[in-house]
Amino acid sequence: MSDIVIFGAGGRAGRAITAEARERGHLVTAVVRDPDRHRDIQADGVRVVRGDVTDVAAISSIVPGHDAAVQAVSPFSGPEQGFADLDPRFFVKAADALLHGLTEARVPRLVLVGLFANLLDVHGRPVMDDPSVFPVEIRPFAIAHTAGLDRLREAGDTEVDWLMLTPPALLESTGPRTGRYRIGGETVPRSASARLSYADLAVAVIDEIDTPRHHRTRVSVFD
Repeated sequence: MSDIVIFGAGGRAGRAITAEARERGHLVTAVVRDPDRHRDIQADGVRVVRGDVTDVAAISSIVPGHDAAVQAVSPFSGPEQGFADLDPRFFVKAADALLHGLTEARVPRLVLVGLFANLLDVHGRPVMDDPSVFPVEIRPFAIAHTAGLDRLREAGDTEVDWLMLTPPALLESTGPRTGRYRIGGETVPRSASARLSYADLAVAVIDEIDTPRHHRTRVSVFD
C-alpha cells in the first residue's frame, strides 16, 4: 500500500486515477482548488485538501509522507472557456513547484498526464503544428503544456523520477476499464482510431507507481 497525492483529483483524469488507486488499496490525498465543489470525492482512504499545483509553499506542506505524486491538473475546462485567463507559464510553474516540493520532501515518483498535441507526427513535427489536425484556437494551451514538458526535460539532475503518460486524442470519459493498454514513444500511434478510456489511463498511471518501468521521459499510452 502506498500513499499517493493526486493534484487535479476533481477532473475526469484525476477522479479515474483516484478510483483506481483506492481499488488497489492505496491511500490518496486528493488535491483540488476548491474542496467544497468536490465533496463527493471524499471517501474511505481519500482525504480531500485545498491546494494549487503552482504554489511551492502549498506543495511543500502537502506532499511530505507520500510515496508518489500524480499531476492531472488542467487550468481550463475546454475551448469554449477561451484563453483570456490562461497563464502561458502555468505548466512551467507547476513543474518547478512539483520538482522542488517533491525533492525537499523526498517523494521519489511523479507521474503526469500529458497532451496529445505535442506528440510527433509521421513527419517528425508536433501534432499542434498541423492546423489540419489540431485546432488553431487550442494552440495556446498546447504551447503552455509543451513548455511544462520542456521544463521537466531540462531538469536533468532532479532526484524526482518523473514520467509523462500521453493519451491519444480520443480519450473516452465513459469507456470501460479493460486493464489493457499499450505504451508507445514520442510519436502518435499509427492507428488513426487509437483511443483510450480514462479508466485505462488510470490503470497505466497506477501501474507506473506500483512498478515503475519508464523513467524521466514522456511516452504515449493508448489501447
